[in-house]
Amino acid sequence: MPRRGRVKKEGPESGEDSDEYRKRRDKNNMAVKRSRVKSKQKTQETVNRVTELRNENYVLEEKVKTLTKELSFLKELFLAHASNNADSSKFDGINFQKLLEDKPSAGSSASDDK
Repeated sequence: MPRRGRVKKEGPESGEDSDEYRKRRDKNNMAVKRSRVKSKQKTQETVNRVTELRNENYVLEEKVKTLTKELSFLKELFLAHASNNADSSKFDGINFQKLLEDKPSAGSSASDDK
């Protein structure tokens, strides 16, 4: 299968020792070096970004755990206060368990519980 590309010139300046060939090779070698450096730099930046995002994700997951525990505690505190309140008539007709569910039921809104 014939190769596509430049046709080699015949003559005294056509060999690999010619100045023109050497300049092209040097220019190409420098371009390859720049490309490899750029590729390594981009890879390092990506690794750094992944590490940064993993750390941020860990911090956020810990914050979610803390806030979830705090929410659970506050729900329990609210239920205990509401059930021990002397004037419980103002709480008649309110389903506290439903009100404090983690996920609201489909189709309901805050105005439905009033």
